[in-house]
Amino acid sequence: MADPLTDTLALTEAHCHVSRGFEATGEWALHYPATNRLKFTAAVEGTCWIDFDDELATGRIELEPGDVVLFDGRHEFVKGNSDAVPVEDAVAAFGATDGPIARFGSGTLTGEGPRVVGVGGHVSLNRTGEELLMRALPPVIHLRATDEQSSTFHWLLNRLLHEATTAELGASLAADDVAHLLFLEALRACLAQAEDLPVGWLRAIADERIAPALRLMHDEPGRAWQLDELARAAAMSRTTFAERFRSVAGVPPLTYLLNWRMRLAERALRDDDQSLSALAHSLGYTSDSAFSNAFKRVNGVAPRRFREAARATRAAPEVDEATA
Repeated sequence: MADPLTDTLALTEAHCHVSRGFEATGEWALHYPATNRLKFTAAVEGTCWIDFDDELATGRIELEPGDVVLFDGRHEFVKGNSDAVPVEDAVAAFGATDGPIARFGSGTLTGEGPRVVGVGGHVSLNRTGEELLMRALPPVIHLRATDEQSSTFHWLLNRLLHEATTAELGASLAADDVAHLLFLEALRACLAQAEDLPVGWLRAIADERIAPALRLMHDEPGRAWQLDELARAAAMSRTTFAERFRSVAGVPPLTYLLNWRMRLAERALRDDDQSLSALAHSLGYTSDSAFSNAFKRVNGVAPRRFREAARATRAAPEVDEATA
């Protein structure tokens, strides 16, 4: 049986990258620029806060040990524990010390004052992933250590900090893998509170009432599904099902199916050597022209041109973000 979350994340090519851990002693406040990357930061020991720019209107977010904040990176923010000290540049503060842990704060040399240990990183996504995940998630998500997943978060954060700061062989790979698990747990926590998610695919896959229909579409995307069949799978009338689906997914059921087919087509055109005829048939189209017209209607470009452009484009080098 299909797992729509796994299916969709596979399309995004999501990869987590851990930046350096940090240890802040005494009073401190750091300014972080916007990066337009999906990012996460966590407090492993001690407490601190995050202030995003006024546009988000989130208010001050207080981080307790074990808390994780996932955010879209489109807004600058200040992280610290004191309003009584000047706000410093985060990039400069992290660049001032070598090693796996950045150290800063008014008590760095003396060891005096409160101590905060944390870690962070970002999630790299392909173009499809940026569109899917950035739209599906709120700009800022605060996952608290008191939530249902707290024990899992605590274990993952401690393991993540260990791998991010150790000199053991394979530590960098292990840190990124643990961060990927942390990211997945964060998404699961979001799904558990789906009413707070924007209308879209992520909220849709969390909806138990339409889940049977979604699984059918993901299991057999090339089948000519009818609204009646999908409604029966969800044990609803056509009208109730269509209204329910649109209220959580933002689009009608068959439009969702069309969009999912086009996502699969994009991946195949980018990564595989399958002929257009074979691809069209696998996605339920009876002719190349029907597939090409549908693809161009959704993507604004013909499949052949999309394939040529995708293969001519080289992935941009990964930016090393050393700030957490």
